[in-house]
Amino acid sequence: MIPEIEKSLNEQVRYEATASAQYLSMACWADVNGYNGIADFFYTQSEEERVHMTKLVKFINERNGQAVIPAIEKPRDNFKSLRELFEIFLESEEFVTAQINNVIFQCLEHKDYNVHNFMQWYVAEQLEEEAVARTLLDKLKIIGDDKSGHYLFDRDINTFQISNSQQE
Repeated sequence: MIPEIEKSLNEQVRYEATASAQYLSMACWADVNGYNGIADFFYTQSEEERVHMTKLVKFINERNGQAVIPAIEKPRDNFKSLRELFEIFLESEEFVTAQINNVIFQCLEHKDYNVHNFMQWYVAEQLEEEAVARTLLDKLKIIGDDKSGHYLFDRDINTFQISNSQQE
């Protein structure tokens, strides 16, 4: 494996691990504040990011690289509102997309088409993740501070997630 690409893939492992921990923290905040549906949503998001990380780890090792399991910083755990929670969610997904694009660029630069091909799954996944994050944030912007709206959003969030993933 090309050393620069191996380094970038290991950095991506760290980004996925960090996102998983952040979403777990967000799920805890939602749980404690009575938003069970939103908590379930973020528990699921956390698990998805862990799966993304594991997929990268296995790929690196299968390609004669050495996956590095990172130490990560404590995730943020204090949030002011649902809107802030979902703003952070969108920012996190946009950051991960940018990092994946950097890996893709390096693959093209070094003509490593095997890694490039593998990373296409992440490109497609990020398109979906960003779309979900934007849609949910847009809904919260419409709802504003309306408590009834928050209740319905919390109740319905996982039906949105299910219907969105069934369109694949």
